[in-house]
Amino acid sequence: MITLYGHELSGNVYKVRLLLELLGTEYEFVKVDLMKGEHKKPPYLAINPFGQVPALVDGDETVLDAQAILVYLAKKYGSEDWLPTDAVSLSKVVRWLSTTAGEVRQGVESARLYHLFKMKTLNIERTEEKANLILKQLDEHLADQEWLEFGRPTIADIAVFPYVALAPDGNISLDAYPNVLSWIDRIKHLPNFVGMRSIDAPVSA
Repeated sequence: MITLYGHELSGNVYKVRLLLELLGTEYEFVKVDLMKGEHKKPPYLAINPFGQVPALVDGDETVLDAQAILVYLAKKYGSEDWLPTDAVSLSKVVRWLSTTAGEVRQGVESARLYHLFKMKTLNIERTEEKANLILKQLDEHLADQEWLEFGRPTIADIAVFPYVALAPDGNISLDAYPNVLSWIDRIKHLPNFVGMRSIDAPVSA
């Protein structure tokens, strides 16, 4: 049985949970209470010495980092549709995983941390600039295609999706990005889609 350690407000935990649901893979969710600092205490540090969520334990394997977990799950429980393995296609997916850990994190994710979790050490003006820059680039990329790559959903979409969809939590409006909004809606209508706080599943899903 897979065990996923995390917190329900974490977008990085959510993306792993979303892929597990989309793949129809059974798992147990164990809450790590970030507000109480449980991620920095010895029991959890024994699982993830970095003190971060999510962490995934699958039998004898422990996989850390949300993007790495997506790769693991797609490779072990998914198919080439979720994670192609030829050199060119794989490089395109990895590019989006990198964008998630870079531009998305520095922009919309950090804006959410500032407003929702009161991380006031962040430079919110610079963060907002970065958020709108990546949203503009994403909107342009999606202008003539439904998914980030290959005309179908991959873990690239699952990696980028949560914090973009959660942008309003960081006082970042998505109204100026209609292609992004359409893409968010397409993801919400994937079979077995599940939501989280601020990301509602459609009634028909």
